[in-house]
Amino acid sequence: MERRAKRRAEAAQNQPTVVVENLHVHYKIYGAGGATKGTATGALNRMFHRRKHNALSDVHAIKGISFVARRGESIGLIGSNGSGKSTLLRAIAGLLPAEKVGGVYTDGQPSLLGVNAALMNDLTGERNVVLGCLAMGLHPDEIKEKYQEIIDFSGIDENGARTSQRPMKTYSAGQAARLRFSIAATKLHDVLLIDEALATGDQGFQRRSENRIRELRQNAGTVFVVSHSIASVRDICDRAIWLEAGVIRMDGDVDEVTGAYEEWSAQR
Repeated sequence: MERRAKRRAEAAQNQPTVVVENLHVHYKIYGAGGATKGTATGALNRMFHRRKHNALSDVHAIKGISFVARRGESIGLIGSNGSGKSTLLRAIAGLLPAEKVGGVYTDGQPSLLGVNAALMNDLTGERNVVLGCLAMGLHPDEIKEKYQEIIDFSGIDENGARTSQRPMKTYSAGQAARLRFSIAATKLHDVLLIDEALATGDQGFQRRSENRIRELRQNAGTVFVVSHSIASVRDICDRAIWLEAGVIRMDGDVDEVTGAYEEWSAQR
């Protein structure tokens, strides 16, 4: 507790990395109407025939929230399903547009790591490691140096398996998520956004992931973690933000915020 309070006090003096000011995010949910609705095929058909389908509803997912994150902070985003946690991460990463009345301002390039992040399914794990590292700006010599460390960290080649030599489309969801995390975590990030990646893998991989997040935080980065595991959030974060229905219910010390959230959840 004392170490955590000291880290929070030190981080409070650091440079801001993310400023969220009166952020509003809307998106549309489209109605059904055929097997191709909502698919790439359906979109191409509508473009070709100049047809549109009507929106079922407009979702106001984030409703005017504001906060500041600073270097050295590890922030857990908690809340019930549909509360806006993943939407907030995508807005910080620049993948969802903010309304004109507010916005997100970042110092450095945010990197979003989610369980649904794209990998090239037809390429092997080995080639995805190389391409992923190149995309993060690593030099080919650095990639050669770090390659085996990435594979070992992911655990996909444990017990004599040669999973790294197989196409990604043959991987389980857990194997793909572990490799994704291992690639992203090999570099120090200004802002690293992690969406449920810690929910994959065995306890050994989860421990390695949590330790790596601590290293990233200690090396002056800012880490946001979305996880349904309150224990993981408490273990690796000093601060928590509780979102519910697109608004911030509470922001502060991780023990206080997660405790209030658990009490609220038990009474629902």
